[in-house]
Amino acid sequence: MSEDKRRLVKVPTMAEMTAKGEEPDILFWVGCAGAFDDRYKKVTRAFAKILDHVGVKYAVLGTEESCTGDPARRAGNELLFQMQALSNIEVLNAYKVKTIVTACPHCFNTLKNEYPELGGNYEVIHHSTFLQNLLDEGKIKVKENGPFKGKRVTYHDSCYLGRGNNIYEAPRAVILSLDVELIEMERSRSKGLCCGAGGAQMFKDSEPGNKEVNIERTEEALRTKAETIVCACPFCITMMLDGVKNKDQEDHVKVFDLAELIAESAGLNN
Repeated sequence: MSEDKRRLVKVPTMAEMTAKGEEPDILFWVGCAGAFDDRYKKVTRAFAKILDHVGVKYAVLGTEESCTGDPARRAGNELLFQMQALSNIEVLNAYKVKTIVTACPHCFNTLKNEYPELGGNYEVIHHSTFLQNLLDEGKIKVKENGPFKGKRVTYHDSCYLGRGNNIYEAPRAVILSLDVELIEMERSRSKGLCCGAGGAQMFKDSEPGNKEVNIERTEEALRTKAETIVCACPFCITMMLDGVKNKDQEDHVKVFDLAELIAESAGLNN
């Protein structure tokens, strides 16, 4: 039986909660990757298991959630961005949403910094910060001799999380809670290198050059001799996975999201 089937979690929607006259404490914004990408669905499941485990009252929009419009704006289609944003804001405001948590830095940045100018004002939290708070408050505990204890790990800074919103310590605190050996890449924190997918680059052909950006970044990660590359962004996970495969290292180096590490280390996949 697969790990996803071992622990099933019923994820409530805003519509279902509203019908019962209830309000969630947080809205979990799943994002396009979290809903449709097979690899990143595992991150969505892991984070939902964590929310369920700690007893957070949460809900998702389900079919009422649409793309935030980030790729459209980065690609220069401002009209499409505003259409998508205004549609989402109408739904969010109708439900009187106050706090949003998301695992995607692109969604995080757009909802937090760009929606207010269109009438969408919410407290927006990235899941790295949310997970750090859960650990600090003792609401979730990782096993003393967990599966990652003592392993050599490196962390890739997402552009929109790091340079875009100055969140560097939260993901590292989450990683260090697992009692691992965290090795920084040559370029990290404010000097970190993009995975190559931001700015809508994920959805277009590569421009002329002698090396893909994600290959350059993967080479930096591999030089740390890490067994695990940790990301906190769906785009980054895709690009780093592709880079590891390009280097024929997928049997030796694994790529995980923060939520997957915590869910596994807290025994939530049993």
